[in-house]
Amino acid sequence: MQTVIEAIVCVLLLLGSAFTLIGAIGLARLPDFYMRLHGPTKSTTLGVGGVVLASVVYFSAHNNFASLHEVLIPAFLFLTAPISAHMLTKAGIQQRVSVSSVTRGRPDATVARASGESAQDADPDNNAAQDS
Repeated sequence: MQTVIEAIVCVLLLLGSAFTLIGAIGLARLPDFYMRLHGPTKSTTLGVGGVVLASVVYFSAHNNFASLHEVLIPAFLFLTAPISAHMLTKAGIQQRVSVSSVTRGRPDATVARASGESAQDADPDNNAAQDS
């Protein structure tokens, strides 16, 4: 039984570490602010979740009870990481951070209005959907 617990902990640690590594690579390699923000917020949240879950399994097996402290860490992380990413994105939009040419999605509505276009005219994906 001990070997099964250790195998589960090892798998969770490897998965958590892999997600964290992918987030770090995304932070270093992606071209602009918005893409760089996306990589770490998604994958490192899963990475920390995997590592903490491994800790919960390990200490629950050895102490015969689950610790509430270890459950609260990912709960707060899952609540705060998306909120902080959203706030950073809104700050980037307000500061008009430059966007790479490979970034897809709707442009900022205030930029479209400043150039005299409506928000729908500035979105080529929306026009394509309306033409269908």
